[in-house]
Amino acid sequence: MRIVLATDAWEPQVNGVVRTLSRITAECRAMGHEVEVVEPSQFKTIPCPTYPEIRLALGAEEEIRERLRAFEPEAVHIATEGPIGIATRRICVEWKLPFTTSYHTKFPEYVSARFPIPVQVGYAYMKWFHKPSGRLMVAT
Repeated sequence: MRIVLATDAWEPQVNGVVRTLSRITAECRAMGHEVEVVEPSQFKTIPCPTYPEIRLALGAEEEIRERLRAFEPEAVHIATEGPIGIATRRICVEWKLPFTTSYHTKFPEYVSARFPIPVQVGYAYMKWFHKPSGRLMVAT
């Protein structure tokens, strides 16, 4: 199976999200699946305000669109709610391409602690982001 994994969190970051996604990718490949990881180092990025170790791939939607078209995935998994996740979600919705998503962290609390954005706004965004997903994966 050809699988696209779209994520804003990837190596060399060291955190639970990257660890989980790396393991899932390795297991899928060991099972014979072809996994195309769409991640920040493949695009022009800017440092995340207040957390410069995280790179944000802004303006990557057209390149992601081209990669999806060329790869012809049988499955798309969107692991994060950042710029890569948003762009991939938008493409999947536009193309009526089924996709799954992940919930890895308390993103609304994380954002609220760093920016003047109420937690409730963050949860409204999360609901909007995950609603069209066929399934939602939660790592435990």
